[in-house]
Order: sequence, then structure tokens, then C-alpha cells
Amino acid sequence: MKLKIAVVMVCLAVAAAATAQRGASKVVPKFEVEPFWPKPLPNNWMLGQVGGTFVDSHDHLWVTTRPRSLDDHDKYASFDPPKADCCVPPPPILEFDPAGNVVQGWGGPSREYEWPDNEHGIFVDYKENVWITGNGGKDTNILKFTRAGKFLLQIGHHGKSGGNNDPENFNRPAGVVVYPKTNEVFVADGYNNRRVIVFDADTGAFKRQWGAYGNKPDDNAPRTRVYEGPGSPQFNLLHGIRISNDGLVYVADRVNSRIQVFTPEGQFVKEGYVERKTSSTEGTAFDVAFSPDKQQQFIYVPDGSNKKVQILNRDTLEVVGFFGGHGGHGIGEFFHVHSIASDSKGNIYLGESFGRRVTKWRVKN
Repeated sequence: MKLKIAVVMVCLAVAAAATAQRGASKVVPKFEVEPFWPKPLPNNWMLGQVGGTFVDSHDHLWVTTRPRSLDDHDKYASFDPPKADCCVPPPPILEFDPAGNVVQGWGGPSREYEWPDNEHGIFVDYKENVWITGNGGKDTNILKFTRAGKFLLQIGHHGKSGGNNDPENFNRPAGVVVYPKTNEVFVADGYNNRRVIVFDADTGAFKRQWGAYGNKPDDNAPRTRVYEGPGSPQFNLLHGIRISNDGLVYVADRVNSRIQVFTPEGQFVKEGYVERKTSSTEGTAFDVAFSPDKQQQFIYVPDGSNKKVQILNRDTLEVVGFFGGHGGHGIGEFFHVHSIASDSKGNIYLGESFGRRVTKWRVKN
């Protein structure tokens, strides 16, 4: 009898522990800023506007910064002769280790390729190649390098675009991601064009494309905002793109303030809105990152208009929390949060374009 009671008690304890674990997995993460991350940049460098952020398989943060965004008084040391001790524009591609040290910097114009006029998105793929996009007025191509900065591939030609029906060139592309299962590169071609476009990641051969809800992208469709009811049938500044562990493509339709989800073939799955009533011209859905658990239960969306990072349930796409909410240039405040990345421990990195900085937010639970 005692043995039976003991077995029952053990079973109940195991069930209770499993229930508690399931409950704990539903707790919305909390974050706190690391005030001294990153460490001061070497070589007298000063960070310019930050276009993109991405954390690689080594938990190293990669950043696209814009050296040309620095004013003259920010780069006095670069003049000949120098006008003052500080500072010097950095290379546009910077790699940071988890402690916040700069590992390397490279990139910029070359005869080998057509460098973007305005650096934007960045992604490090499963082969450790680095992909770069640009959103300048004539930025209609993307670039691929080794992690050491050796040029590998250019897709598209600078200053050439045939609009949304052009299978070769982009028009101010924003985000980029590579899907290991198919070795394809997916591009959020979204500042002037209104599509997701897919290429072979080795050859650059065109594969397919789609617009919002899987519709055909339309150059002439109006960009009128829709604040309630059925959503806009076209993207409106398609900005961020990521692929989940279970093979779904998540895109941040920034000015339409929504996240849309697709299969890799372009079939629409679902959508969710982020502060849809926000009427700023910037919108709210700037980028996408996932929580580090296997199920990727949460997605994180930087909301530059409301000065927050919105936390969404990945299954329902409902907003379940946020952090931030205070605008400014101080520690823990946001100023035009533009891009986001998450590491294997659940920490979050934010890139501010006009704020000209990158910050780390440590997960607390």
C-alpha cells in the first residue's frame, strides 16, 4: 500500500513539474539594458547611422553602419591635417563579440562590385557568408561576401530597376535572409518595390516572388493606409524578413504596421497587426526577431514610432507585451529603433538609425 502511495505521489509531482514548466514557457520575457555595451570603438572610430543588425551562429553581432552619415564635426580627425583629436568614420561592416568588443571591420566601395549608396540590411548565412543590402535612391542590387570581407556575388545592377516585374534588379531592398533547406536568399524588396523576391544563394538565379497575401506585386497600387477591416492588398515599405525554425517566412510590412507569414513558396498563412491605429508615416513593424527556444514562442518587433519593442505570440501574432516606451538618447531610451537581432541566450540587440547607436538588452527571465 505504501509503495502504491509513493508511486502516486511521484507521478503527481512529475505532472505538477511538467505543468509548471509549461506555464513558465508562457511567461513573457523581460529585458534590461546593458548600459556599457558595446565597449568604445577602436581606432578612433565613431559609429554612424545603424542600418541593420544580425547575430550569427557564434553569438557575434554584425552591424551595417553608415560612415557617410557622420557630419564634419564628428570626423575632425579624418581631415588632412586633422582639425581635432576625434573622430574617424568606421568601416561600414562591423563585427562585435558577445562582450562588446569589435572583432573586425571591412567593406566600402570597390572596383569589384557596386557598393550601396546607403547601407541597410545585413545577414550572415549558414555558410558564414555575409549579405548586404542598401536603400539609397539608386540601390538596386545586393552583395554577398565571406565573413572576412572577400567579395563573392552581386545580384542586380546599381541604378537599374524595372519595377516589381524585374526578375534581376531590386529597388531599394531592405531585409535579407538565407534559407538553409533550399539554399535560397529571400529579399524584402520593399522601399520602392513591394515584394518578397527569391534567388539561388550560390548563382543568383531568379526563383520566384510574391506580394502581400501572396498577391502579384503592383507598381501602380495606391499606398493608402488602412486602419481597420481588411488589410491593404499590397505591401507598404516591406522592411524586415526572417525564417523560423519550422520554415515559415515572417515579413515586417512596416508602414502597414503588420507582420505577414508565408510558406517559402509564397503561400499566405496569416497576419497580425502591431499598434494598427498608429498614424505616423513610419508605421510600427520595422523588423522581426525570434526568441531562442526551439518553438520560438515569441517574436520581437521594433516599433520605431511608439519607441517600443513589441513582443508577439508567434502562434497567434497577438501583442502580449513590450519593453521600452521612452523616447530619447539616454540609457534605456529609444530614438528611431530601426533593426533588431537576438542571440542564443535570448538577449536582444537594437540598431538605431538616426540615433546612431546599437544597444544590448539582456533577458531577465
